[in-house]
Amino acid sequence: MPKIILAVDDSTSMRQMVSFTLAASGYTVIQAIDGQDGLDKAKAQQMDLVLTDQNMPIMDGLTLIQKLRDLEAYQNTPILMLTTESGEDMKLKGKRAGATGWLIKPFDPKRLVEVVEKLIVNT
Repeated sequence: MPKIILAVDDSTSMRQMVSFTLAASGYTVIQAIDGQDGLDKAKAQQMDLVLTDQNMPIMDGLTLIQKLRDLEAYQNTPILMLTTESGEDMKLKGKRAGATGWLIKPFDPKRLVEVVEKLIVNT
């Protein structure tokens, strides 16, 4: 059974690029348009990994990570930030919130798959 990845981003084109890249590597990708949508979908179905942008309406990525980490089902699930935010301060905030890793947009598709495969192999 393929691993399920939740891709949370308010950019339709970014969600499509992530979905295309990961689906080509055999993953099932569920898309969410913002943090609240992502949280709702994560509660409805267990995900094997979550990819989230930071800057989104309704709920940002850091808040989403904190809310997911509060759920027993997501305490050990890998969560990657995929964002344009590259400052050390923001990365530290992400780590404190519970992010497993950080990738900068625009992303290299090969690198995305490598990171996902490394993290998801343990789930």
